[in-house]
Amino acid sequence: MLSQPWYHGNITRSTAEDLLSKAARDGSFLLRDSESIQGAYALCVLYQNCVYTYRILPNEERKLSVQASEGVPIRFFVVLADLVEAYYSPNMGLVTHLQFPVQKEEEPEEEPDPVTYPPQLPPRNFSAVLPANDSKESHVGESRYPEQACASLTETYLQRLQHVDMTNLPEEHQKSIQDYFLNSLCIDAEQVQNGNPNLPHLKKLIMGICKHLNSEISRTLPTLEAFQRTLDQQLSPGIGRLRSQVSADSGQSISFRLEQLTKLLYSIEEKAKTAVFESVGYDAGHRRSLIPPITFEVKSESLGLTTKMFLKVDVESGKIFFKKSKDGPEDKFFVHNKILQLVKSQKVGKLVIVVETEKEKTIRKEFIFDDTKKREGFCQLLQQMKNKHSDKPEPDMITVFVGTWNMGNASPPHQIASWFQCKGQGKTRDDTTNHIPHDIYVIGTQEDPLGEKEWMDTLKNALRGTTNISFKQIAIQTLWNIRIVVLAKPEHENRISHIFSDSVKTGIANALGNKGAVGVSFMFNGTSFGFVNSHLTSGSEKKIRRNQNYVSILRFLNLGDKKLNPFDITHRFTHLFWLGDLNYRIDMPSTEAENIVTKIKQQQYQELLCRDQLTMERGEGKVFLHYDEEDITFAPTYRFERDTRERYAYTKAKATGTKYNLPSWCDRVLRKSYPLAHVSCQSYGCTNDIMSSDHSPVFATFEVGVASQFVSKQDPNSVSQGGIKFMNCIATLMTKSKTKFFIEYHSTCLEKFVKSSEGENQEHSDGSIKVRFGNQVELIPIISDPEYLLDQHILLCIKSTDCDESYGEGCVALRAAENSYTEFQVALTHHGEQTGSLTGGIQLRTSEGKQTEKLYDFIQVEKDDSGAQKGKALDQINKFGLTNASDITNPNYMGVGYKSGCVTDKGWSYSMPPRSSSGGGGGAAGHMGKDQTHGNMSPKRSGYDGNSVRSPTGKTSDNVGEDGL
Repeated sequence: MLSQPWYHGNITRSTAEDLLSKAARDGSFLLRDSESIQGAYALCVLYQNCVYTYRILPNEERKLSVQASEGVPIRFFVVLADLVEAYYSPNMGLVTHLQFPVQKEEEPEEEPDPVTYPPQLPPRNFSAVLPANDSKESHVGESRYPEQACASLTETYLQRLQHVDMTNLPEEHQKSIQDYFLNSLCIDAEQVQNGNPNLPHLKKLIMGICKHLNSEISRTLPTLEAFQRTLDQQLSPGIGRLRSQVSADSGQSISFRLEQLTKLLYSIEEKAKTAVFESVGYDAGHRRSLIPPITFEVKSESLGLTTKMFLKVDVESGKIFFKKSKDGPEDKFFVHNKILQLVKSQKVGKLVIVVETEKEKTIRKEFIFDDTKKREGFCQLLQQMKNKHSDKPEPDMITVFVGTWNMGNASPPHQIASWFQCKGQGKTRDDTTNHIPHDIYVIGTQEDPLGEKEWMDTLKNALRGTTNISFKQIAIQTLWNIRIVVLAKPEHENRISHIFSDSVKTGIANALGNKGAVGVSFMFNGTSFGFVNSHLTSGSEKKIRRNQNYVSILRFLNLGDKKLNPFDITHRFTHLFWLGDLNYRIDMPSTEAENIVTKIKQQQYQELLCRDQLTMERGEGKVFLHYDEEDITFAPTYRFERDTRERYAYTKAKATGTKYNLPSWCDRVLRKSYPLAHVSCQSYGCTNDIMSSDHSPVFATFEVGVASQFVSKQDPNSVSQGGIKFMNCIATLMTKSKTKFFIEYHSTCLEKFVKSSEGENQEHSDGSIKVRFGNQVELIPIISDPEYLLDQHILLCIKSTDCDESYGEGCVALRAAENSYTEFQVALTHHGEQTGSLTGGIQLRTSEGKQTEKLYDFIQVEKDDSGAQKGKALDQINKFGLTNASDITNPNYMGVGYKSGCVTDKGWSYSMPPRSSSGGGGGAAGHMGKDQTHGNMSPKRSGYDGNSVRSPTGKTSDNVGEDGL
């Protein structure tokens, strides 16, 4: 079947439509894999400029049949080619009989990427030579391993052996290995050809090298077992079984006995660590005094006078002290629950602290920090204090560290702490936050030469050194040299569930794992997270191939809730983070190399970022549609000379001439979150002092809102039933398919997904179809409490009736309809492409009650109306009639960054009225906004507008003063 010209494998539906449109003849057809049913196919036929799709399904006997028009007898076929041949005949139930097969477009052959290794020892000469061709008798028949292939294999391994330092090995071992490659490797290969896969000569070599190991294992294991028993509080019967299997039985294979020995050593190491940590004051992995008090020097303005003051933050005691001198008395302080809000101004370094006095009077005080980084450090410490002393049983906000590093096939240096402390270039953390640990650490590596255990130990030790916490391993996934590791604080271990991991190969012919992706997903209480670490195709000229890599990964990486089959990973998670060596380059001629380096030294990044391939491809909607990336304010992370960060090694001599690898931002972190979900980037940059690779490690940290596993406190017998109404929905689809459509509604707040009735199609001259869904759809949530329901989202999928395949997916936030009927617009995407838009209205009915304030409401940002960005919107927005939601720069960092000069296409917008409030002012059109990145704005009005203050506990006070500090 694979050789049939009309079979196109797993191409997308939109690609199939494009190919048939180019054919432009009635009766043109092709077959592809079904997107909705595994093992089924889709027969796509062109007729009168429309594409008709028919499903081909296998029955229990694996015979194939076409779902054609009703009334036509069903015919079964054993072979797909016979089925196609039969449907060349007319009157078989298709819109027209098959006539012109559309052949698969041939992809250009891809050269393997060169593997870069760190500098090696100089080659050594062996006295031995390759065996002559006539040194062995020839074997007759096809089973004889070809002499040419044998010589090639032998030569390959001998060349590799030249680069291995064996000076410290026993001479007999050196000679044995050399002799195996020279004389015995071909014999083993011949035996494999003849059906014997046991490689007897290799086994003989290993037994010879390990001849003293068996007796040493038998001598060592009893000692280790006794040591382990000493560490164990209770003796386990499993120990005795281990001895009988390993110690007493020397007949087991070397590899098995070594595996058991290794497990025993790991067990001893963990037990010893646990005992030592407990003895020196660890409490569930934490030291009892984790964050030391930090003092900030600030300026205070009052009545036109500026005075110096000192703010001392004691996270552990939950107090902030206001002092007139650094060593002055600490008699003026406020406890954590009296600190109501922080308001950050867009003026550099300015911060308003709103506190409540003993007389329940609310006062405010303005302070000026030396720079925004110091102010940010202060805010993070206070946020940590509020979180630590919160009376909430579950967190509503966590911080996530995301790091990516192409290790260049070299072992890491001993010290990598700067990576996890976000030290180096770009948007970095202040030194005052050094002791604040993140809740979750996600580390992605490429060209990673270490084993999983060795790398895991390296990471845990580095984090223990910087945070005094023994982080718990949540997941690890490896594909060749691509790896992702997830670690979490010990107290979060029981909050994390539904852990999945997977990998996708995108190397040559999508079969090699030297390029591809690994991913991990999990639930943190009621919030879903997805993380993808990818290493895409290299080469400046291969950006289209990189775009294809991205689509393959998001289509075939199997993560998240399996019930969400119609949705790829871009819609399966509340928060999706995509990291890795994406390999997009600066698109400039090689003659500009020196000029590029000069601009980097002068930190003139903006002109170079304008030529960054990823920025350009995203701007044209070709890849990473509706993702966000923090402004880049750091130098390109590739391609450095190893062991220095002062020089870029952008040329490489090859037999075909000089190859250029221009300095580029290959290593990136992007994210995509559901609408109105809280996420804020706190840092994004690269290290300066980790130099073992030609890439620098990249770090990014995020403040992320999370929902709890909700348990309603309301009496279920007295609670009114909730409802979610969708009405007046109109989908605009860019398709030539001739079919009917319906909407599927999916959500964790629904007992099961719900289907709408069929819509009415209206075709347009531009090739799009407008589908009106006239009937109102009401969804019944499993819980109607607004505390739960306002954190939920509805995933929508436009499906066809002919083959049950998706033509576009989108997401609507229920928070948008918190106050009244709300109109929405969402972009529809499928397999990474924008396929249309959906407009409509949503109305929410909840039980009585309201949401409590979240920890991330504690920090607000004062908007600067004069600083609104201007620019031309993306063509993708206007193409489907989408309006632009307001664009807000990340308020956490007021530094200079690259702006693309165009409005960010978020893929959604809502017509939400501002909240009414007795305090007046503010609201959607006011001067206050959530402390969030653009693309995830909250419809809530600010808790502070100069007239009223809403504390994180929900208390509101209208009595605001400025004195008393």
